[in-house]
Amino acid sequence: MKAFFSELRAAVAVTVALVMVCCGIYPLAVFALSQALFKDQANGSLVVDNHGTVIGSRLLGQPFRGEKYFHSRPSAAGTGYDATLSGGSNLGPTSQKLNDAIKERVAEYRASNGMKNSDPVPADAVTASASGLDPHISLRNAELQAPRVARARRLDLTAVLAMIRDQTDPASLGFLGEPGVNVLTLNLALEGKR
Repeated sequence: MKAFFSELRAAVAVTVALVMVCCGIYPLAVFALSQALFKDQANGSLVVDNHGTVIGSRLLGQPFRGEKYFHSRPSAAGTGYDATLSGGSNLGPTSQKLNDAIKERVAEYRASNGMKNSDPVPADAVTASASGLDPHISLRNAELQAPRVARARRLDLTAVLAMIRDQTDPASLGFLGEPGVNVLTLNLALEGKR
């Protein structure tokens, strides 16, 4: 019986020590380091307007409608950009539903941006990302939308193209992937809120 209580005492002591380390000390240390070294990222990369109001995150896409805004890529997350329902459509290349949706999106994109029926459309303009929450569009997608936005806002096209360049994020680590344009920050720059 004495051996049993000795083993039990050791097990309880190890459990208490692990709980203190794994549920207290380690999370607090990670929290403190993240706040000290990566405060913006650790707090969600929030975008704040000139009045201090949080209006989004640089990491999560949002839908934009209307002629005077750059449009985000399609989203399959819930009814669109619902972070609680992040995910793709899971429709494959042989899916008739996906092919019909892409054809419809291509026609809409060409019509809204004054393009000919033979003009190529960037893939990110008509397909959703894997998460459904991608905040970026390709540089080509933004450039094709620029004339529509410039006309709607009565801005010089070269000024809008300069804003696109200013809001373009480089490829990850300088060589992974392609540069992308954050739609939220670009539209905020157009509104003069950033």
